Amino acid sequence: MSVAELGALFLHFAALSLLAIGGAMGTVPEMHRYLVDERGWMSYLQFVDAIALAQAAPGPNVLFVTLLGWQAAGGLGALAATIGVMLPSSLLCFAANRFQIAHREARLVRAIRRGLSPIAIGLTLSAGWVIAVANDVNWKLALLTVGAALFFLFSRRNPLWLIALGACAGAFGLV
Repeated sequence: MSVAELGALFLHFAALSLLAIGGAMGTVPEMHRYLVDERGWMSYLQFVDAIALAQAAPGPNVLFVTLLGWQAAGGLGALAATIGVMLPSSLLCFAANRFQIAHREARLVRAIRRGLSPIAIGLTLSAGWVIAVANDVNWKLALLTVGAALFFLFSRRNPLWLIALGACAGAFGLV
């Protein structure tokens, strides 16, 4: 990968960083469009596998960005993508926090806080959709997904029970 392409990777992820309301997962659809569809630096399955591997690993949720950069351009790509996602949003968060502390009771600050939650939820759902359509959808998986969503919405039980149930269903070939 050329220096210009590494720069393009960095700048694209830096721009996405400023749109990542609620976390980097909200920008997964755009990362997919850029890395898979536009640039062709990886396949659809490589993209989804990188996200799945990073989510399974301990550590921060944003680890998938490093794996996507690695998949696209090796070590320098991992560095460019990670710094691109982390630096702008970190600087913006620092500045926004300073502003919020200084103007805590302002109507604008309260309105922004209330407005960001639905945006974060929508972005996260769109990321889930991009990841979900990578799999061959069948009625068993759809039922399992709906059941898991209802479990999380209406239960206060530990999510590890659901993970264990899914592992058992997979081990016995039910899904």
